[in-house]
Amino acid sequence: MLFIVALDKLRAAPWHRQRLHLILATMRRFSIELADAGYRVDWRVASSMAAGVDAHIAAFAPEQLRVMRSSNRAGASLIARLAQRHGDRIDVVPDDRFLCSAEEFCAWADAHQRRDGSLLMEDFYRWQRRRLGILVDADGEPEGGVWNLDHENRLPPPRDGGTWPESPRSAPDAIDAEIAAFIDDVDGLTLTGAPWDGTWATDRAGALARVHHFIAHGLEGFGPYEDAVVSHHWHLNHSLISPYLNLGLLHPRDVVDAVLDAHRRGALPMNSVEGFIRQIIGWREYIHGVYWWRGADYASENFLDATDPLPPAFRGEPTDMNCVHHVARWVNDYGWTHHIPRLMVLANLATLAGVDPAELLGWMHASFVDGADWVMVPNVIGMGTYADGGAMSTKPYVSGGNYISKMTDFCRGCAFDRSARVGDTACPFTTLYWDFLDRHRERLAGNHRMGRMYANLNRLGDIDEIRTRAVQVRSRLASGTL
Repeated sequence: MLFIVALDKLRAAPWHRQRLHLILATMRRFSIELADAGYRVDWRVASSMAAGVDAHIAAFAPEQLRVMRSSNRAGASLIARLAQRHGDRIDVVPDDRFLCSAEEFCAWADAHQRRDGSLLMEDFYRWQRRRLGILVDADGEPEGGVWNLDHENRLPPPRDGGTWPESPRSAPDAIDAEIAAFIDDVDGLTLTGAPWDGTWATDRAGALARVHHFIAHGLEGFGPYEDAVVSHHWHLNHSLISPYLNLGLLHPRDVVDAVLDAHRRGALPMNSVEGFIRQIIGWREYIHGVYWWRGADYASENFLDATDPLPPAFRGEPTDMNCVHHVARWVNDYGWTHHIPRLMVLANLATLAGVDPAELLGWMHASFVDGADWVMVPNVIGMGTYADGGAMSTKPYVSGGNYISKMTDFCRGCAFDRSARVGDTACPFTTLYWDFLDRHRERLAGNHRMGRMYANLNRLGDIDEIRTRAVQVRSRLASGTL
């Protein structure tokens, strides 16, 4: 079994310490488990992946090297180059980390795209449930009579802030010390974020334990509060298992079967069960499929011609925006936030401010422990910034301060007034929301889902003041003085 730590990969882009440690420690533990089970293991630190493969072949002369298909384009390109270099010696097997392969998704997408070329995740999700036999009856109809209980899962946080389960932690051990020392010894790395602290499991047993902890302590309340955010707790009832699925420590079937077993025992409300399973077999697999279906140019799309730099506040520089301050701290400390901080704080602000989607994409890829290329490209280019012009979502996911006030407690005590559009204390989200609609009127006013937004914009009598304030806000965001 060949394991390669490729130094050029480590030096090519910034790494959050939690993410890099998670990947390397997971590799190291797996290599030791295999060696203990009697496998011959070759652990190599090499200048590049290709150099590591060449050195392995020179040392061991294997008849064949079996490699799983990569989930991202850079990995697929590397495997193709290795196949050219070593011919039939490279055997590529399917990627088994998904319930729907890229080929199956592309076939489904070709048959189900709408007249405008877009897809609907809900269509895919129902197709998945039927073909996988998950939460459906013998006739393929949804258990309980409805497919989607999302309307039950939009509660704001409780007025008292709520009580939320704590996540398990793994005590750092000798392997963690080895990996931390290795990371510190590699020259030329650009590292961000807090040091390793055991937040993330680095073996399959630990990942499975996290699943069962979530089912016992988080899943019951997951559904109603899945979109809520509170400043005193970084994950609420969310499962924190995305990095384990992406690395292959967990298979989606492991997770779905464990949840369904608990559901059959009658211990869990249907809106939480359905909402969570939708994330696993719906959104996660849909995002992976869209990444391959849309093609290599998808990552560089920029429908709104956004060119502003990433705000320094995202990287933890001081800011008076309470929401951005808290979310940036969570990214720094854990390399993770759930979907609402990502979408409605970070991506929302970036879209409203005109941040170059490629800059946001690169930062998110480097900063999150689950930041695989296939994860981030559709989420940032499609969902987060509307850079694909609506191929993935029918309208931009943008809002002013009112949404943040409704679904979080960030606005309490914030220096800015979420209801004000203009003035020195106007919420940057609110100012930029109306300015965004104004700036992109030609592109977006014809969108049938945005008619009410533009009707409200047309009634504003302070649009000139909003434009002036927005210029100031965007400048101060870029300079890190907001």
